[in-house]
Amino acid sequence: MKQQYFIVVLAHSLHGRLRRIHIPHHAVYAVLALALLGCFSLFGMVSSYLRMVWKVTNYNSLRAEVESLRDQYQKLEKSANQTSQHLANLQLFASEISLAYGIKRKLEGPADIVNEGRLVPTLHETLAEYDFLKTARLTRYGRNTSLWVNLRPALWPVTGRLLSYYGARTDPFTGTGAFHAGVDIAAPMGTPVRATADGTVRYAGYQSGYGRLLVVEHRGGVQTWYAHLSRFSVIPGQDVRLAEVIAYSGASGRATTPHLHYEVRDHGNPINPYKYLQNAAYVQVAQRKDLPF
Repeated sequence: MKQQYFIVVLAHSLHGRLRRIHIPHHAVYAVLALALLGCFSLFGMVSSYLRMVWKVTNYNSLRAEVESLRDQYQKLEKSANQTSQHLANLQLFASEISLAYGIKRKLEGPADIVNEGRLVPTLHETLAEYDFLKTARLTRYGRNTSLWVNLRPALWPVTGRLLSYYGARTDPFTGTGAFHAGVDIAAPMGTPVRATADGTVRYAGYQSGYGRLLVVEHRGGVQTWYAHLSRFSVIPGQDVRLAEVIAYSGASGRATTPHLHYEVRDHGNPINPYKYLQNAAYVQVAQRKDLPF
């Protein structure tokens, strides 16, 4: 069978010669197919490049937005921490002023604390507190400048309900009798834990049973222990002040639920922290010209 073909006629403009070129059909179809394939390939390459440019542009925009949101979050977190600390200081100061001038006749605190006995100090305790404040070594910074007198534990580390008291109790894990060296205070995960007195951080690490444990040393061999923490905000050797945020509550170690385990130790021996908790509002917080010391 004779092969079909196309005839291309070429004519020379000067010599008038004609030249015939025979092109088979399948060659023309092959060229057209290759041209079509090239067009598709070129279109795909251009589309891929445009998609890549679009993705890179969106990624840069999202990254800039994330950086902006991170900066805003850090500023808000810092502002919230400062506000919380100022609020705690103002609440403590208001309670102490109210008690000092007789506006209120009882201390505020968790409901379970009323089961611990008398909350109002005796005359002897009041005089002893006055003598302590009178003989304390203070530095006067000015007539209207506040000065914390925080030489002994004098603050609730967190505000919450007492879950477990100091002394003998039933171990929640073994069900047997055990000695509880501190008190457990209910606190949701991540609640700021505040130093209950001025002191120096002596330990911040993980200890069996206690989980993440923070130990702050105060005057006269007194230490406060804060256990089952989720994270620390101070390091060993750092000086801390009353009401300063030193850690955040959690459920590390032997804990069934998020809370704060709080201990007070005198020369290494656990003592009942309740006597410090019940007198938390009886610390003088301002040094003024009109005070007798």
